[in-house]
Amino acid sequence: QVQVVESGGGSVQAGGSLTLSCVVSGYTYNFNYVGWFRQAPGKERERVAGIVGDGRIIYADSVKGRFTISRDNAKKTTYLQMNNLKPEDTAMYYCAANLGIGRTYWGQGIQVTVSS
Repeated sequence: QVQVVESGGGSVQAGGSLTLSCVVSGYTYNFNYVGWFRQAPGKERERVAGIVGDGRIIYADSVKGRFTISRDNAKKTTYLQMNNLKPEDTAMYYCAANLGIGRTYWGQGIQVTVSS
């Protein structure tokens, strides 16, 4: 059974940093995509950053230069290092992993709150 578990959220002041972790367990083969999404109240969910199975990394324009996504394959853990956080980064952050056609798994989400 595939499980996606996020950790590391919290509250910081603007300009601060947080690191989110996402552990995907219960699968054997390589993933197609693993990434972070976020959803603020009243807004649609948006992609923040992701790693494609071939190693390509994708960032939303709004976080380029501030956020860094990385992965430790041995630990099956994906990290999102968030620096210079802004109040507009406040949202529920979700980790998602695509393991094949029709096989996308989501975590329960973790809150990130940035105060001005």
